Amino acid sequence: MLDACLGAVVSLVVAVAITADVGGERGPDLGAYLFAAGLGLLMLVRRQHPVLALVATTVGLCGYYIADYPPIGLAVPVAAALYSAAEHGRPVLATAVAAFLLVASSFFRLREGEQLAYLLGYELPWSVAIMAGAVALGDGVRSRRIRNEQQRERERDLLEASRREAARRIEEERLGLARDLHDVLAHTTTIITLQADVAREALDDHDVAAARAALEVIRTAGGQATGELRSTLALLRRPAEETPRAPTGGLEHLGRLAAATTAGGLPAAVHVHGEPAPVPTVVGVTAYRIAQEALTNAVRHAAGATRVDVHVTYRPESVEISVRDDGRGTAGDGHGDGRGHGLTGMRERAELIGGTLTTRTSATGFEVSATLPLRGSPEPGRA
Repeated sequence: MLDACLGAVVSLVVAVAITADVGGERGPDLGAYLFAAGLGLLMLVRRQHPVLALVATTVGLCGYYIADYPPIGLAVPVAAALYSAAEHGRPVLATAVAAFLLVASSFFRLREGEQLAYLLGYELPWSVAIMAGAVALGDGVRSRRIRNEQQRERERDLLEASRREAARRIEEERLGLARDLHDVLAHTTTIITLQADVAREALDDHDVAAARAALEVIRTAGGQATGELRSTLALLRRPAEETPRAPTGGLEHLGRLAAATTAGGLPAAVHVHGEPAPVPTVVGVTAYRIAQEALTNAVRHAAGATRVDVHVTYRPESVEISVRDDGRGTAGDGHGDGRGHGLTGMRERAELIGGTLTTRTSATGFEVSATLPLRGSPEPGRA
């Protein structure tokens, strides 16, 4: 629609100039008006074939003047074609065509007796201004269009990067939930299994008090696990932009873990070294989960263990947590006695916040030790 309107305007302007009949050996006739109509029709293909439109306009204008029709100027008939060529990435070609037309027109007009002063002082400046303006406008429109396209491309890239980041955070959240569920269920089911065996043996021996105590431990462990599971699973129903859930445990809750482990049949104690100080939430939760998994492993796999100790050491730049049992150690890194998957999860937790985790086996037991930095730790969406 825009090209049709532009073509109509070009044809109308040229037709008016022809009708004015200000000179020329030949008066306006059908051929002259057909030329005006042809210039307008070329505007319909200026987008698809800008070079063709410019070349055809130039050739037609030269043919018009060779036929000695009334003068219609130079710049106005060709301005739209110059603009179109520059707009579609051919400003150099448009400039070259404009220069050719100006030089050729000046040459023939001087040869026909045109005064040089009149040509340089009036005719030529107007033609140069119109042609240069058409080329500059077309090139400016093209440059603005390119900038807008680049801006849209940048916005698309930013949107895609945002989507990738959201997907990464969702994956981190999924892995975090999996680790939490594993820790809660592994710790609780271990205690429940051991105490169920105690209760069964007590009932076989008609020791009602011992059976009742074991069942009470099972009830307490189940209640704590239910609370943690509800807190964890509530995340699945909560929009991501809402306030993050409060952590289910920290360094201040290690005593609760030790008590549950003791109730499960393996005496446990917590020892604090250094001056206790507030630590980042992510560090506290990570330490708690590592201790929980290590205690679970000790209950499950430390054959012959009579106790397990949790040591927390506060340092200026880090906090260290170690869990050591006195069971019969096995060679290697714990994979041989079934601890392997738990160790992988603990190591991932430590590394997630820039920490390290090591294990040590000996004839006197098995030890898991983690060093967690207090500063410079990345703050993941969850610990």
